[in-house]
Amino acid sequence: MASEFPVETAETVETAETVETDDGVRLWATRVGQGVPVVLCHGGPGLWDMFGDMADLLKNVATVHRWDQRGCGRSDRRGPYTWSRALADLEAVRRYFGLERMVLAGHSWGAQLALRYALDNPGQVSGLIYIAGTGIDPGATWREPYQRNFQERMGGRLARWAELKGRARSEAEEREFCVLQWSADFADNGLEHAEGMASPWFGVNFDCNAAINAEDKLTWGTAELHDRCRACEVPTLIVDGEKDIRPRWSVNSLADALPRVSRVVLENAGHLPWVEKPAEFRTAVGDFLTRRR
Repeated sequence: MASEFPVETAETVETAETVETDDGVRLWATRVGQGVPVVLCHGGPGLWDMFGDMADLLKNVATVHRWDQRGCGRSDRRGPYTWSRALADLEAVRRYFGLERMVLAGHSWGAQLALRYALDNPGQVSGLIYIAGTGIDPGATWREPYQRNFQERMGGRLARWAELKGRARSEAEEREFCVLQWSADFADNGLEHAEGMASPWFGVNFDCNAAINAEDKLTWGTAELHDRCRACEVPTLIVDGEKDIRPRWSVNSLADALPRVSRVVLENAGHLPWVEKPAEFRTAVGDFLTRRR
């Protein structure tokens, strides 16, 4: 079912489409390019697809499918917000686009979503691209160094961020708060890049964020998850930014567990490496995708 949301890219115009889930939630989605089918899973939880520039980088080697998760961005703002529902929604996207097999690419929390789907449905996944994730150990193992790195990267912006964090915020202040926080995710020009992330602005779904993060604490880092990763035969590319404030050693738990994995660390790049090092990102991911044809 088509809807009226044109999205301009560098060379084409994508027409947004509507994926309807089995419980009636309408998910925004779009696709562009030619080649191996790739489905992108955005981070958060509670954010929205910010991968227009990534799609432009890859559209000559892949058909890139983007979507907003339920409750996020241009999709219906309705729960429930659970891991099982997120996985079912991703399956609805695959079925809507008629993909027998796909490469899954996930960023940050979306990398966890892509990984979990690949573990559950290896027959539908020809490859996994795990971008700026945090591995499969509990979050507590890396949270403290992440917070120290965040404060150091924020520098003089930290006081204003802390002021906004500690009180109720207007919509404009909500956007300012997020831009300030996201600015720490870049090695250079953080505020400029974070403004790009927030444009257009759809508002963060904090209810979704809280619900799924609470479930993460109960299910992530288990011995069962490690065992499932050791048995996973899906070819995987891990892509990191060297200067991501989330410590890169946290990803070792996943890299050490997967039997078919390669890893690329991009120098002088942060949490969104395709933004700061687009040519290097395109080369690394493009090489991986050409082997999935």
